[in-house]
Amino acid sequence: RQVTYSKRRNGIIKKAKEITVLCDAKVSLVIFGTSGKMVEYCSPSATSGSDPCSSLLEILDKYHKTSGKPKLWDAKHEHLSNEIDRIKKENDIMQVELRHLKGEDITSLPHKELMAIEETLQHGVACVRERQMTLFDRKENDGKMLMAENNRLREVLHRQEMEMEAREMQEINGYHHQMPFTFRVQPMQPNLHERI
Repeated sequence: RQVTYSKRRNGIIKKAKEITVLCDAKVSLVIFGTSGKMVEYCSPSATSGSDPCSSLLEILDKYHKTSGKPKLWDAKHEHLSNEIDRIKKENDIMQVELRHLKGEDITSLPHKELMAIEETLQHGVACVRERQMTLFDRKENDGKMLMAENNRLREVLHRQEMEMEAREMQEINGYHHQMPFTFRVQPMQPNLHERI
């Protein structure tokens, strides 16, 4: 089957090229094999050196116009277009709400909407204050921890200084208690020693 497919595919592409050249016809051919691999052929456009993909699109557009059938991609594009329109409307509404929250363009608003804006702002202020208090408490706790660590390090340093002073004092006292020299009395005159 694969060999037959390969031969027939090459044959049909050859026929498409012949029709293009001999009859000056616009031909587009797309083949999908059992492996899912796509092979395509599109007759060159009238303008030399143009993109083959643009020629394919031209042929498809002409087919849709002539047959009256909707384009294959119209449904998807329509859905995307509707989604874009919906997002634009939502964006416009949010822009208006943002202006109202900033205090702009509120003179024409009814009492009910003004009350809703006031409630939203009060809720926002409460959330901001709560967040501020959380950050303040965290900063205060960090400050206390730093002070405690600083005091602990000062105590360690003071203890080390006291130990060093005590060690130096021991070394000085130990030096004074030792007798570094021993004295021996010798007579100045050697004859005197013999007489004694």
